[in-house]
Amino acid sequence: MNDASGLRLIAIHAHPDDEASKGAATMARYVAEGADVMVVTCTGGERGSILNPAMDKPGVLENIRAVRREEMANSMRALGTQHRWLDYEDSGLPEGDPLPPLPEGSFALADTDLVVRDLVAIMREFRPHVIITYDENGGYPHPDHLKVHEVSMRAWEVCGDPSYAPELGEAWEPKKLYYTHGFIRQRLQMFHDVAIAEGKPSPYTEILSRWRSLQGDLMLRVTTQVYCADFFEQRDQALLAHATQIDPAGTFFATPVDVQRKLWPTEEFELAATRVSTSLPEDDLFAGLRDQPTQPLEQ
Repeated sequence: MNDASGLRLIAIHAHPDDEASKGAATMARYVAEGADVMVVTCTGGERGSILNPAMDKPGVLENIRAVRREEMANSMRALGTQHRWLDYEDSGLPEGDPLPPLPEGSFALADTDLVVRDLVAIMREFRPHVIITYDENGGYPHPDHLKVHEVSMRAWEVCGDPSYAPELGEAWEPKKLYYTHGFIRQRLQMFHDVAIAEGKPSPYTEILSRWRSLQGDLMLRVTTQVYCADFFEQRDQALLAHATQIDPAGTFFATPVDVQRKLWPTEEFELAATRVSTSLPEDDLFAGLRDQPTQPLEQ
């Protein structure tokens, strides 16, 4: 196993459960290698629906904020990562034609400069070498995901500037920034083909039928594939921790882990910005950093 001691990674996500479906096994791998990994969750997920029928019972929706905070803590224990809340309010996913206005006071409508300050304060304390966030499409166009992209890119720019908000702590310059795109069509297509070849119904048929109109070919943007097959169980534990959002009988678990390991043992990222030299394609988010001296966190 590689040694990542002294290296730090921060993943910025919109809602509790996003961290479990986007790069979770990679984070677990780096924790096992000795890196410090932190997840920042921007909202409490208060407007999320209950997607697991088993959790659609009295007392859950009425206490959804507290329930989702407990779920998030369980996910973090599964992955071994540190965690911070920004404690903004979930904007919800607007539906209808025309779309309704976003709720007053929600994260998507929050003052961008204020959110950036919140992020920079955490980043200057934690001092990450690598940032994971969403692309300009948010992974999918949820208003909170789009906001995460906006504030993450601004924090990347100003965190290392000593003239920016010195009261937030000593300037720290992150070295690499990656996008996580979430679901890769070719991966699901491979799992779909296996199910069909075995004469089984495929749970991926519907999503594959509308994929191109939704996202196109994300593999054309991927620069970095991280081998993390040994940590798929921890990823699944993190997913299952979000019991209100993840149905154990759903598509996340439709393909056995051993088949996933054989067919697609990586998670995918796009190197969006770097301040260190690296060669593409990569197989490591810390490429270009492992041989550099690192500054330990103060205890």
